[in-house]
Amino acid sequence: MTKRSNFLYWLNIVGDLLYLLIVGGLYISGRPLFHGQAMLLAQVASGILIVSLPRLMEHWWHFRFPPLLICLFEIFILLSVLLGTGLQCYSVPYWDKFEHLFSAAMLAGLGFAIFAALTPAKRLATTSPLLMALFALAFGTTIGVLWEFYEFTFDGLLGMNMQRYMAASGVLLRGRAALMDTMGDLFMDFFGSLGLALFGYFGIKRDLRWLDTFKFKPEDRGKRQ
Repeated sequence: MTKRSNFLYWLNIVGDLLYLLIVGGLYISGRPLFHGQAMLLAQVASGILIVSLPRLMEHWWHFRFPPLLICLFEIFILLSVLLGTGLQCYSVPYWDKFEHLFSAAMLAGLGFAIFAALTPAKRLATTSPLLMALFALAFGTTIGVLWEFYEFTFDGLLGMNMQRYMAASGVLLRGRAALMDTMGDLFMDFFGSLGLALFGYFGIKRDLRWLDTFKFKPEDRGKRQ
């Protein structure tokens, strides 16, 4: 890999180690952040593994994720797992909604990357920016819908309350009140994807090279160190 890629590689490893030390330190200190729930600790531990997935995928399949997407992904894991679950920041008003907005924009960027990877370069040069933007919008929103499927399924199987269908006291909500959290998440998924899709549309329309920001890069094996 190049010197710059090698530097980013080790920078990410250091970041993951700090992430692990912070989580482990908070847990060992005995502070009531995890409320004695093994599920919370398991979710935080899984976040540490998930944040390493892009680097493992790069190693296995010999390509590079766009650095911007890697950065956004790691920020998302920080917001959702360490701060959201580990430090109970989901109790902060609208924390979950901001997270959905951010993650949807990140996924729309991934939609641009996938579209560029699946389209031959010659055809990409003549493809309408509107089509690319619509694909990014649909991709980001669809993943948000699939996530709600996940929450609905495990709320039923494990008695969780990810979709906030009951109050903190355990009282089941009814009617529109029971739908507010899920529908709010879906709105944020749509608007986050729409914002990035519009940004991408005008960027590509002005200069196709804007798409390079979200392109996967093949690994140059000749420059490995």
